[in-house]
Amino acid sequence: MTQNHLPGMESSAISVLKRAVELDQSGRFLESLVCYQEGIQLLIDVLKAVNDDSKRGHYRGKIKGYMDRAEQIKAHVNQKKEDGKYHEQVRIADDATGYSYEAVFKPYISGALTEVWVEDPYIRHTHQLYNFLRFCEMLLKASCKVKTIHLLTSSDDADGGPQTSALAELKRNLSTHGVALDLQYSSTIHDREIRFDNGWIIKIGRGLDYFKRPKGRFSIGYCDFDLRQCHETTVDVFHTKHTKTL
Repeated sequence: MTQNHLPGMESSAISVLKRAVELDQSGRFLESLVCYQEGIQLLIDVLKAVNDDSKRGHYRGKIKGYMDRAEQIKAHVNQKKEDGKYHEQVRIADDATGYSYEAVFKPYISGALTEVWVEDPYIRHTHQLYNFLRFCEMLLKASCKVKTIHLLTSSDDADGGPQTSALAELKRNLSTHGVALDLQYSSTIHDREIRFDNGWIIKIGRGLDYFKRPKGRFSIGYCDFDLRQCHETTVDVFHTKHTKTL
């Protein structure tokens, strides 16, 4: 990195670490940990490019402070997980943006993740089926090796053709990526939750269907769901050592 790039890298580090502190203060610890780690790496890159000794000392102090806080958060999260008492809640405000599936689920995805359970009664209509497709795409792109995705949903009795054919096509397509899709239907399912076999359980009040319709086909947020406005909903995150037996 040249000196010309230094201001931009420093600005990026400050922005990411500011977000980390905000998430930390609101109790969203895992999200804050991701931001702390990204911000610390950016500061380390800045440190490598700085020649002034006083500035280098300043950056070393900042890096140490953020690393200490990140270690404290990691220890806190691990202890809560060990005790089976981890609970984190995120409130998504009406019209809020920045809550794509990548943003919501990234903190809970790890290399150990191989199996996912999705229980959502509303994977029936076209936009809901596309939501599930996007969720599957997110898993394929993530830093994990998912081999099986289980979907438990309700059957669209009124017009079951589109649902059946769409999920059958998705099942075939996922298999070409080495992922099995296990489909099951229930007429009594009501609750919505997503379980990962690394222990994380994510309960979203609206399930995967928390995005608002775009205002038009060429409006911002039509393609990029980080820019798509959301319905108001709540995301509750828990951790258990016994995900597969739930």
